[in-house]
Amino acid sequence: MQREVLRIDTLQQRLESLSARCLEMDSAGDDHKRLLEQTVLRHHEFDEQLSKRRQKVEELQVKNNHLAQFGRNLEQQIKTIQETIQHQQMQEQALSIHADNMIESLSELNTQPEDLLNNLPVNLTLEERERDLLEVSDKISRLGAVNLIAIEEYETELQRKLYLDKQHQDLMEALTTLELAIAKMDKETQQRLQETFEQINASFQSLFPRLFGGGRATLQWTCDNLLEAGILIMAQPPGKRNSTIHMLSGGEKAMTAVALIFAIFQLNPAPFCMLDEVDAPLDDVNVRRFCELVKEMSQWIQFLFITHNKNTMELAEHLIGVTMREPGVSRIVAVDVEQALSMNRS
Repeated sequence: MQREVLRIDTLQQRLESLSARCLEMDSAGDDHKRLLEQTVLRHHEFDEQLSKRRQKVEELQVKNNHLAQFGRNLEQQIKTIQETIQHQQMQEQALSIHADNMIESLSELNTQPEDLLNNLPVNLTLEERERDLLEVSDKISRLGAVNLIAIEEYETELQRKLYLDKQHQDLMEALTTLELAIAKMDKETQQRLQETFEQINASFQSLFPRLFGGGRATLQWTCDNLLEAGILIMAQPPGKRNSTIHMLSGGEKAMTAVALIFAIFQLNPAPFCMLDEVDAPLDDVNVRRFCELVKEMSQWIQFLFITHNKNTMELAEHLIGVTMREPGVSRIVAVDVEQALSMNRS
């Protein structure tokens, strides 16, 4: 390539020399002119050769660059292959050490590698075997160090578990028995509550028209669950619409409440009943009905009531009056009505 360059330079110098001579011989005549034409022709030929030489030089340079790049690529591939070989050698050494350790561990367990190989499935691929090995290694790592007293601890914990299981079973049986007892009690309670409710409701429906001189009233549950339900009092005095007790007047509320209390007393009479000015909002007609009912029930209930109504006082067998003749000083006056009447007759 250098020789070609030198040759090109030589031709260039020669071309320049000929060009100079052509200029000098231009004035020499026809011979010189003919010589000049020949020289020019040769000059063109030299130019063509020079272009071809330069093109060839460029092609050689491109090939040289390609060869250099190919050489660098080969060097990189060789370096990569060498690194891979070194890595494989290191892995081989690590596997060899690991295999020696595994063989030593198997020897401690009185097991030979051939025995394990014979027990392995033959249809597993290498990847599957490696995956199984990793899983087993991970499980062994999670187990940690070997606990030499694990068997004794296991027996202790097993006995404790059996004891706790027995306790749990006893508790579950007791809980089941208790739930059955509660269910039975709830059922019996609901049954008795319903029976009591029906009896009180029947007495209430009977007493209400006696106190009001007509009309009707009833008791209703607020929901189906009797153990959680409330009781709604529906009342319809004579000449009025059926409504709850909240829609009644003060006297009607008092009479309805008295009817309900007396209905309860009819079911389970108390030995003593105290009424505090129950007759205060009542007119004379209702007071008379109230007194008749009290007199009827006084056969099995002792009534003590506070009143300012003369009609109610006439019903009493004993009167106790409280007066205040002097400011801040109360005086009690007791009168036996029957004794006073007998003294009056005599």
